[in-house]
Formats: sequence, C-alpha cells, structure tokens
Amino acid sequence: MSETTNDLVRFKYPLPHLAKSLKSRRKVKIVAIGSSSTAGEGKILPYPGRLEMVLRSRFHDRMIDVVNRGVSGQEATDELSRFDPDVIDEAPALVIWQVGTNAVFRNQDYNPDDVIASIVTGLERLSSLPMDVVLMDLQYTTAIVGTDKLKLSEQMVARIADAAGKANVNVFRRFALMRRWVDDCIPIENLIDPADGSQLHMSDWCTGCIAQVLDIAMASAPVA
Repeated sequence: MSETTNDLVRFKYPLPHLAKSLKSRRKVKIVAIGSSSTAGEGKILPYPGRLEMVLRSRFHDRMIDVVNRGVSGQEATDELSRFDPDVIDEAPALVIWQVGTNAVFRNQDYNPDDVIASIVTGLERLSSLPMDVVLMDLQYTTAIVGTDKLKLSEQMVARIADAAGKANVNVFRRFALMRRWVDDCIPIENLIDPADGSQLHMSDWCTGCIAQVLDIAMASAPVA
C-alpha cells in the first residue's frame, strides 16, 4: 500500500472470522456479492477471481475460494433478496459486498433511500453470523463522476460510509482510491475499459490494482 493511498484504504476494524479461518482451516471461503464490478463485464477478469489468485499465492497451504455472486445491473435492493442462497448458505469467513454503483448509474431506477435501507438491513442480518463483512463502494469512472452524476456519487459514498460506521464494518473505499489515482495524474481513461462505450466499467489494469490493494488492506487489518 503506497504512502499516497494507505490512508484511504486502511481498514478500521479487524477481520476476526477471516483470520481464524486462515489460521485453523485448510479451506477458506470468501463470498463476493455485487453488480457488474463483481460479476465481470466483457473480456476483463473481475476482481473476485484476481483476489482469489493473490490470496492463494500468499497462503500456499490454504485452498482459498472467492465465490463470485455478482449479477450485472443489480443494486443492494436486489441483492438483499438473494442473501440466503448466495451468501448465508455459503457460510463464508468474509463477505465483500459491492454496492452503490447502479444507484448512481441508473438513478432513474433506484431510490437512494431504498438502497441505503437495504444496505442497513443486510448489515444487520450479517452481524449475528460468524462472518466478517467489507462494503466496497463505487468506482470512479466517467459514467459515475460526469457533470450530472458527481454530486450524487459523493452523497452515495458518504451514506455507505455512514451505514458501515454504524454497523462497525469496514469499507473498501474504491471511489476515493481511484479518485486519488486521477489526482496523482493517472488519466481517468486509463481506469476505464476501452471497449465499454458507457464508460462505466474498470479497465483490466485498474481491476488488477483494485484486487491487489484489497488484498493489502485485508492483510493489514487490525488484529482483534
């Protein structure tokens, strides 16, 4: 984690269930649930598969599976309805829940208040179960930060952080991380899949970086 980004992505809370699983189990399961950033789009390998490879490289004696439960176009309001089969029944040590993107990109279809309410409900459901939770917020791409979207995006990012803080769960601050990269003179075009006319989805390079930084954030989480 570079000095220019570690303040953005350092986790506030421990990941005790993941730590215990890595210490005591041969097989470790993580579930990634979300929309197209999780499911994958086009020919770019999405972050869950990349994270799985990075974790398996770091833990040679463990079989770590990052189960991809992404569905393109969905938002927290949709994902909550499939928590039982796609998350809870899998009994993972860690859940990574990617939220907020479609509430901005398809804001005509989603009420932000309903999205946040679903996030709060989902976090409440998971809080009583033996699994850690990380929320992943929006990507910083042109479709999300264009002139007519930036304010809505910033509001959604802040509300996700507020919901996570009240539930004592970590946020992987993807929006702030990618924004810092742009501020540090990486053209935003480099963060976007050149084959994506909507300018919504992350590039291959950006997706790889997100997986690597997420792994570092997980490894650097406070000890319970």
